[in-house]
Amino acid sequence: MALSRNDLVAELAAKTGSTKKDVDEFVTAFAELVIDSVAKGEKISIPGVLSVERVARAARTGRNPATGETIDIPAGFGVKVSAGSRLKAAAK
Repeated sequence: MALSRNDLVAELAAKTGSTKKDVDEFVTAFAELVIDSVAKGEKISIPGVLSVERVARAARTGRNPATGETIDIPAGFGVKVSAGSRLKAAAK
């Protein structure tokens, strides 16, 4: 079962005693903070839970799976999300 945004907001509101509106504003602000930080190349970390960071990807040669043609893939950036120790332990 996946937790939708509405489910997440409802669960957080129930756990914190806050209103759904306040929690929704917090979730929106948190998402914007993560996006802005990754765009700047800053790492976001919630110890024991997760970390999110921008990583550089080198230029490389790839292959078009439909045609088999070789293509050049330019250097760029990706996003790395790593699970923390408490999150990994919860998955066992």
